[in-house]
Amino acid sequence: MSGLNKGLAKVEVAVRWDPSPIGTPAHDLDIVAATYTTDDIGGDPAYLVYFGSRSPDGTITLNRDSRTGQGFGYDEVMVLELDRLAPSYARVVVGVAIQQPDGRRTFGDIANAAIRIRTGPVDVDQHDFAEVGGATAAKVGEFTREASGEWHYHRDVRGFDADPLTFARTMGRASS
Repeated sequence: MSGLNKGLAKVEVAVRWDPSPIGTPAHDLDIVAATYTTDDIGGDPAYLVYFGSRSPDGTITLNRDSRTGQGFGYDEVMVLELDRLAPSYARVVVGVAIQQPDGRRTFGDIANAAIRIRTGPVDVDQHDFAEVGGATAAKVGEFTREASGEWHYHRDVRGFDADPLTFARTMGRASS
C-alpha cells in the first residue's frame, strides 16, 4: 500500500527478479513509462520511456537496465523527476513488460519478481505481481498532476497479455 502519495517531486521505480534457471533463456523485465499531456490525458501517450530510451527533456531516465535479473536487489531502475516535467504534462503511467523472445512468459513464471516505487528513502508502493501472475505485462500505477501542481501517486495494478510495445502504447488508455 502507498506510504506517501502526494506532493511527489522525484521518484524511483525499481524492479527485481531472479535469473532464469541455468540452461534456460534469460528473463527480461522492462520498466515502461508513458507520459500524457493535459489535452489528451487518456488517449495516446505523448512519449514513452523504456529500454534504450529517455524522455526528450531528460526528466524520465532508465538508469539501470538488466536483461537477466542477475545482481543483488533491484536490477532495473527508472527515475522520474516529476517536479521538472513541463506544465503541459499531467499524467505518467508506469508499467512492467516481460520480453517474449522464446515463448510466452508470465509474472507467475518468474521467481521473486517485485516492484518498488520510492521517493528518497520512503517507499510509496511495492508489490510482487501476485495479483497479475498470469499476465505478460502489468500497469502498476500512475502519477497525476493536480490543479495545485502537486504530483500524486495512485496504485492501479492491471495485467495485460500483449507484446511490450503494444502494452506500452495502451496501458494508460482510459478504461472502457
